Amino acid sequence: MTKALLMGAMALAIGTFAFRFAGPMLRSRVKISPRTVRLLEIASVVLLTALAVTTLMPSGGSQFGWALPAGVLVAAGLAWKRAPLLVVTLSAAVVTAGLRAFGIH
Repeated sequence: MTKALLMGAMALAIGTFAFRFAGPMLRSRVKISPRTVRLLEIASVVLLTALAVTTLMPSGGSQFGWALPAGVLVAAGLAWKRAPLLVVTLSAAVVTAGLRAFGIH
């Protein structure tokens, strides 16, 4: 590793720590309206949904198969039923891998 890379990683680590430390320290000084809190909650759901949707899109020249969307649908169903995250993740992976093992891409 070069010195510049190490310094950059150190700067990011310090910045991340400072940013996370500032939240609890400023909590009593900064007042956020209930409307802003509600909008931030909605925004987090929208961002996570957008992340999931963009992950489903095929990258490169690969064919868009049925295995990946099937795994995501299983994960969505289990998440809807409030299954533990580990169960959701493993179930989606097993369904996707199983379909691909049977030749369904």
